[in-house]
Amino acid sequence: MLGQGGRVALTVMASVLLLWREAASIEVPLDPKIQQDLKQPPTITKQSVKDYIVDPRDNIIIECEAKGNPVPTFSWRRNGKFFNIGKNPMVTMRKRSGTLEIGFRSGERPEDYEGEYQCFASNDFGVALSNKILLRVSKAPLWPKEVLDPVSVTEGSSLVLPCNPPPGLPPPLTFWMNSFMIPIRQDSRVSMGLNGDLYFSNVLAQDAETDYSCNARFPFTHTIQQKNPFTLKVHTSRKVAETTPTFLSPTGRESSKMVLRDEKLQLECIAAGLPTPTIKWFKRGAELPARKVKLENHNKTLKIIGVSEEDAGEYVCLANNHLGSIHHSIFVQVKAAPYWLDKPSNLVLAPDENGRLVCRATGNPKPNIQWLINGQPLETAPPYPNREVLGDTIIFRSVQIGSSAVYQCNASNQHGYLLANAFVSVLDMPPRMLGPKNLLIKVIENNRTLLDCPFFGSPIPVLRWFKNGQGSGLDGGQYRLYINGTLEIKRARAEDEGTYTCVANSILGTAENQVRLEVKEPTRIVRAPEHQSAVRGSTVRLDCKVTSDPSLPITVVWTKDEKPLNLGWRLKKDDESLTIPNVNEGDEGKYTCAVNSEIDQDSASARLTVLDRPDPPVDLDLSDPAARSVRLTWIPGDDHRSPITEFLVQFEENRWDPGRWQNMSTYPGDLNSVILQLKPYVNYQFRVIAINSVGQSEPSRSSRRYKTSGAAPDAIPRDLRGWGSKKDNMEIAWESLPDLDRNGPNLHYSVWWRRKDSGEEWNNVTTFQPIHVVHNTETYVPYEIKIQAMNDFGSGPESNMVIGYSGEDKPSETPTDLRVSQVKDKTASIYWKPVDLSSVHGEFKEYRLYYWRESSQVPGLVVSKKKMTKGFYTTVAEPSGMLSDLVPFSRYKMFMVVANNRFESQPSNEVEFTTMEGVPDAPKFFRINRRGLDTIYLEWDKPLEPNGILIGYRLKYQTVNDSSQQKLETFLPNVTQFTLRLPSRSTRYKFSLSALTQMGTGEEYAEESPHFANEAYIDQVDIATQGWFIGLMCAIALIILILLIVCFIKRSRGGKYPVRDKKDLPLDPVDQKDQDGSFDYHSDEDNKPLQGSQTSLDGNVKESDDSLVDYGEGGDGQFNEDGSFIGQYTVKKDKDETEGNESSEATSPVNAIYSLA
Repeated sequence: MLGQGGRVALTVMASVLLLWREAASIEVPLDPKIQQDLKQPPTITKQSVKDYIVDPRDNIIIECEAKGNPVPTFSWRRNGKFFNIGKNPMVTMRKRSGTLEIGFRSGERPEDYEGEYQCFASNDFGVALSNKILLRVSKAPLWPKEVLDPVSVTEGSSLVLPCNPPPGLPPPLTFWMNSFMIPIRQDSRVSMGLNGDLYFSNVLAQDAETDYSCNARFPFTHTIQQKNPFTLKVHTSRKVAETTPTFLSPTGRESSKMVLRDEKLQLECIAAGLPTPTIKWFKRGAELPARKVKLENHNKTLKIIGVSEEDAGEYVCLANNHLGSIHHSIFVQVKAAPYWLDKPSNLVLAPDENGRLVCRATGNPKPNIQWLINGQPLETAPPYPNREVLGDTIIFRSVQIGSSAVYQCNASNQHGYLLANAFVSVLDMPPRMLGPKNLLIKVIENNRTLLDCPFFGSPIPVLRWFKNGQGSGLDGGQYRLYINGTLEIKRARAEDEGTYTCVANSILGTAENQVRLEVKEPTRIVRAPEHQSAVRGSTVRLDCKVTSDPSLPITVVWTKDEKPLNLGWRLKKDDESLTIPNVNEGDEGKYTCAVNSEIDQDSASARLTVLDRPDPPVDLDLSDPAARSVRLTWIPGDDHRSPITEFLVQFEENRWDPGRWQNMSTYPGDLNSVILQLKPYVNYQFRVIAINSVGQSEPSRSSRRYKTSGAAPDAIPRDLRGWGSKKDNMEIAWESLPDLDRNGPNLHYSVWWRRKDSGEEWNNVTTFQPIHVVHNTETYVPYEIKIQAMNDFGSGPESNMVIGYSGEDKPSETPTDLRVSQVKDKTASIYWKPVDLSSVHGEFKEYRLYYWRESSQVPGLVVSKKKMTKGFYTTVAEPSGMLSDLVPFSRYKMFMVVANNRFESQPSNEVEFTTMEGVPDAPKFFRINRRGLDTIYLEWDKPLEPNGILIGYRLKYQTVNDSSQQKLETFLPNVTQFTLRLPSRSTRYKFSLSALTQMGTGEEYAEESPHFANEAYIDQVDIATQGWFIGLMCAIALIILILLIVCFIKRSRGGKYPVRDKKDLPLDPVDQKDQDGSFDYHSDEDNKPLQGSQTSLDGNVKESDDSLVDYGEGGDGQFNEDGSFIGQYTVKKDKDETEGNESSEATSPVNAIYSLA
C-alpha cells in the first residue's frame, strides 16, 4: 500500500499530466493497422495555387486532393455558388479525388471558365476547404499597327523611345533589337527602363546608324511580338554643348513606392546629361544592406529580393557629372499580406480531454481573423457548450464522442488572405503495442542503452517498465523513462541483463510487450597500427590486436586508402597484424584496420610511407666557363619521399689517373647549380650523386669534358726537412706535389740550402726526385733549407725556410761518478756527473740508465735479469733522478750512457745496490672446497713475490652480510691449508687471506665460500670414508670370493670320461674319432679355462652362459682393493684351437685368489 508520501507524489504527477494534456494533442502513429482503424475528418493534401493562370491551348486542371477516414467526397463552388459538375459535359472529376479536368470542344472558349473556385472535402466527421483559386486564362494580344515617323533629335540631347507593349497575362518581357534581330548594346549612356522604354542620356551621331524596335515575349504562348522600328535623325553641330544632369525617370524631386513583404523591390533612376552622369544610391538614416541590395543596369536600378519591414525608408539616388549633380528621393512603404505566426494544427483528443486551436497571423494592415466550422461561419453554426471562442483561440473542454469537426481559420486584409484547416478528432482506442514482440537487444557494456516500447491508445495509456517480472516500475537512478515509452539505461552493466516488460494501461484496457537485454564486452583495438616510414624492400608489420566479447563473432577487414585490400600471396594477415614483405611504392598509403561485430565496431588507421634511395640527377650542364671554375647545373631526380639532404659531385680526369672517379665536394640538398673550383691543366668530366636518409642514388650520367689551361704551380711541397743519414751528409726530402697540383707538364723542384748564420751564398740544385743528398758536411751542423716547385709554365711560390741538420756521430764522453742513495723498498735516488753537450756530437736526447734485478735475498727465489731503461733529460750541472717500481728485498745493478738520436756513449761505472724488505704480494692462489656437509677446506700457496722473509699468514673471515662477527686466524709460513667446521650447511663466509713479513701485512686475497645448493656432489674421498659405503663394498667382495671358490671346486672335478658316461649327451661338433672307430670324449673344454661348462650337482654337464673365465683374456682378470673385478669384459665364444690347448693353470681362479692373498 502507498504511504502518505506516495499519494502526494501521485497527485503531483496527475496534475502535471493534466496540464500537459491541455496543451498537447494526441500524436497518432503512422502504423498501418492503427491508421486503418482510425476515424478522422478530412484533410486537404494538395490544391492549386491561389492565382492560377492557365495556357488556353491546354485542358484546364484544377487540383484538390484530401485524405480522411471514411474517404472524403468532394464538391466545388464557383464565384461563391455551387458548381454543378454533372450538368457540364466539359467538366469531369477524377475518381477518389476532387481534381477537376475541363476539356474544350470546337467552339468552346477557355475564357468562359474563368472565375473563383473553391473545393469542399467532406466525410462523416467534417468538411475541409481549399483556398479560393482565381482561375485566369493567359492572353497575348497583338501589337497595334502604327506608322512611326523618324525621330529627330539634336546631338548631345537626351531621348526616350517608348515601348508601350500590349497588356498580357502575365505581363510580357521586353527587350530592344534592330531590324536585323541584333540586340541594342546598352551601357551607362543607353539603357532600358523598368517600363520597357529605351533611354538615351545623350544622343551621339552614330546612334542614327541603326533602327530600334521593342520586342515583347509572352511566356505562356512562347511567342515574341515586334513593334515597328524607330529611326533616328540626329542633327549634328561642330561643338556639342555640355549639360548638367536631369532625371528622365522618375521625374521631380521625390516619389513613393509601395511593396509587399517578401516580394521584390526595384527602384530606378535614369538621368540625362553630357557627359553621361554616374548614379549613386543612399538610404537616408541607415546604411544600404550589402547582403540584400543588388545594383544593376550600370547602377541605375536598385534591387532587393525578399523585402522585409526594415527595408522601408527614404532611398536617394544621386546623378553627377563634372558640371553638377542632382538627386531624387524615393519613399518606400512596406505592406504585408497576412502571414502566419501560429498556424492551427490538427487536434486529436480522447473523451473528456481538453484542448485548444490557435490561429495567429499578422500583416500590414493587421488582418481580420474569422473562424469557420465545416465551411460555415462559426457564428451561424449550432451552439456547442464545450467550445469557447476567444479571438484567435478556440478552447475545448471535456470533449465527447461525436464532436469531431474541421475548423477553418481565415486571416485577411486588403493585400490577401490565409486559410487553414485544422480538425478536432475525438478518439477512443484501447492500448496497443506497436513494436515487434519479444525483441532481443544486444548492447555494449557501459554504453547508454535505449529500450523502445512504441505504444498507442486514446486516452493516452500510462506506461511502466518491469525487470524479470518483479519489483515496481523502473524509473529514476540508473533508469529514465521517456514520454514515448522508451526506457533509458544510462550505463549498461552485466547485472542489467534480463527480460524487461513494458505495460501500457488505460481505462480501456492493458497491453504489454517484452524486450530481452544482453550486455556484451566492447570490441576494441588494443594495439593499433602506427605511422611508419619503411625503406623499399624491407618488411612492414602493422599491428591490429583486438579484444571482444567471446560470444560475438567479429570480422577484421583491412583497407588501403578507403578501398578493400586484396590479400594475396604477398600480403599476409593474422589475428593481430598485417605483414607486408618487400614493400614498394605501390604499398604506400593509409591503412585502416576495421573490426566489426553485430553491435559495435572499432577502427584505427596509420599511414605507411615507403622510402627509397633517390633517383640520380639528370641533364647535367656546364656553363659560365672560366680559367679555374665552371658552373655545373643538374635536375634532381625523384627523392622517393625522403628529402635529398646533399649532393656529392665527383670528377674523373684522363691525364693523371684516368678512369677513377674522385669526390670533389658536397652541397646542400636544396641546390642544383654550383660553381666548381678547378685545377689547371686537368681534363675534367663530372657526375652527381644524390643522398637522402636511405642512401645514395646511382651516379648520374657524366657531363661533357671540360679542360682547363696550364699554369705555374700554386702549391708548395710539404714536409720539407733535412737530416743526416751519415755523420758527414744531410738528406733534404719533401713530399712530391699531388698530380692535380702539377698545373702543367715537366714538374721539377729547385732546392736551396746553406749553413745557418754563416752568411754563405745559397747552394742550389734542380731535381725531379723528392730528395737530394748534400755530402761532405761537418757533424751535426744546422742548415737553412727552402724549396720551390716549377713546370713548363713557370715557377711556383717559394717555401718558408726550415732548419735541417747534418748527420750525428757517437758521443765521445761518458757520464761518470754514477752513485745511488736513499734506497728504500721500491725506490732509489741516483746521481752522476754530466758530459759536455758538445761531446754528444748530435742532438742531446737523454741520459739513459740501464738497470736490472740481479737476484733476490729470499733463499731459493729465481728472478728475471731482463734489463730495463729509464731516460733523464736534464742539462743542469749536478743532475739526479729517481728510480721507482723496484722489487723489494732484491739486489740490483745499473750503469748509464748519454744518447743522441742515433748513438749511445760508452757505459759509465757499474753500480750495485740492494732494496729494503717490503710487504708481500697476495698469495699465489686461494681455493675454498666443500668436502662434507659441515666442513670447508681452505688451501693456498705462497706469494710469487714475498718481498722479504715470510713469517706467516693471516686469515680473516665472517659470515656473509654480517661484519660484526669477524674472526682471525694466524698460521706459520709453512702452513698452506685450513679446515673450518660450519655451524650449519647453509652458512656462508667471506674470507680474506694475506701473507706477513717483518714489514707488515701484504695484499689481501678475498673469496667467498660456495652456496650449498650449488654443490654438485660431496668430494669422493669423503664418500669413501662413510660406513655404509665400506660395508657395501665388503659384501660385494665376499660374494665374488664365494663364487670363485665354487667355480674352482667344479673345475677340479673335470677330466676324460668314457663313452658310457656320456652316452646321453649329444655329440659335440668338434669331437674327434679314433682310428679304431671309437669316439674320444676328451672335451676341448678341458683345455680351456672354464669354457662355459660345469658339472651340476646331479652329475649332468650343463652349458654355462655366464662363466667368469669366458669373459677374461689370458690371465688378466684381477680384483682391486674394493673387490671389484678388473679386466676386459669381452665374450670369447669362437676361440681358436691353439687357445683351447693353452694351460688353464695360468688363468684359474685359484691363481687369482693367490694373487689377492
